[in-house]
Amino acid sequence: MVREDPSEAGRLREENAELRARVAALEKALAERSNGRAPDGTALDGAASNGAASNGAASNGAASNGAASNGAASAGDHAALDGLPTAVPAVIYWRPDGTVTHWNDGAERLFGWSADEALGRRLADLVAADPVSPAAVRAFDSPRAESRFAAASSEARTREGHALLCRWTYAVLRDDRGDAREIAAIVDDTSDQRRRERTVHGRYQMLLQLVDNARSFIFVKDIAGRYIFANRAYAQSQPVEKHVVEFIGRHDREALLPGIAEVLEAKEQEVMAGGRVMQFEEALQTVNGLLHYFTVKFPILDERGQPIGLGGIVTEITSLRRAEAERAALQEEIIAAQQAALRELSTPLIPLADGVVAMPLVGTIDTGRAEQIMETLLSGISSQGAHTAILDITGVRAVDTHVADALTRTARAAQLLGTRVVLTGVRPEVAQTLVTLGVDLSGITTLSTLQSGIAHALRHARR
Repeated sequence: MVREDPSEAGRLREENAELRARVAALEKALAERSNGRAPDGTALDGAASNGAASNGAASNGAASNGAASNGAASAGDHAALDGLPTAVPAVIYWRPDGTVTHWNDGAERLFGWSADEALGRRLADLVAADPVSPAAVRAFDSPRAESRFAAASSEARTREGHALLCRWTYAVLRDDRGDAREIAAIVDDTSDQRRRERTVHGRYQMLLQLVDNARSFIFVKDIAGRYIFANRAYAQSQPVEKHVVEFIGRHDREALLPGIAEVLEAKEQEVMAGGRVMQFEEALQTVNGLLHYFTVKFPILDERGQPIGLGGIVTEITSLRRAEAERAALQEEIIAAQQAALRELSTPLIPLADGVVAMPLVGTIDTGRAEQIMETLLSGISSQGAHTAILDITGVRAVDTHVADALTRTARAAQLLGTRVVLTGVRPEVAQTLVTLGVDLSGITTLSTLQSGIAHALRHARR
């Protein structure tokens, strides 16, 4: 049983108390605003109470958003809504001519305009800013699939006229012809230094939890190959489990077996030189044996597209490769068993009477099958003491030099064991082929049908 940590419990109680106080403050602020009074008890002016409330902006945080930017008591409202790292940020789309095409609730909280009011209007008329210039739009030529962003900072204003310093993290969306269709931006209020730092830190923690719960090894290195980030899975994969901070500033050669670091560095130099994402499989000999990995490595670029580091996502696939190898081995065994069964079916040896066996042949006779025919016939003759063996070629598709040679060699081998060989199923065209090929059938009885061959063998058996 794990005992509760008193210090941890105390910390949680303090955080809960703080959260309850913030909730109470929010409820009080919202109640007072609904009564037309500011949180400090003073009456709201007509513009704020009527203009904002009439379109619902006060109820969704627009009025408090404007007050927060100039330090009014409702700053806590804004922080409660936008301070969480999982809060949806302000997202705005607009066409190159400035017409707004998308305005989410985050943008409504930040600037005070509802979506119905914003859509179809010019961005500059709404926020008093035109953050992305036509030159910047032309310069943004990253393919959509790469999900690249650029950034710009500008002053802006809310619906109530409060000044904001905003950071616009944007992408240019293009149509099938490559023309700019829309500019899409994530907008952050950077006016409040403390809130900005809190938001950045919160998002960092959120992303850290995301990558820390990934099963793949995720890391980032600087240009010199030193780690500047590693996730928990990567730290736990080491022979001696480490905390992720123990990787920071270190090279692979300080932790890996001799030879492995050089292999990894060579591949990473290739990635950096090529300036593109590389996906590949690699097998590395470790203290735990030969391990297999599927690796994605890519250069990390700055806003100008220049490489500033290298990222890696590595997934161990040893179990998968071992399972595939085992499956392949089992498939080989199955194939071998099937081939053996097919050989038995394709070269059946049928006892007809004491000392008489028959082997009807069907299909194509190749080198492997010719050997199987001889092996099966000789084995059957020996085990059953056969004095007569019938080879029926009625079902053989074509008789050529190769087939004729296989048949005569089999008949000669049987004769060496003292067994008479009867060749049946010799059609007129087959007889002509055998004569044309000059096949020596001396000592071999040839008959046209299997029935006549059986009758011939049984007559000799009675003598």
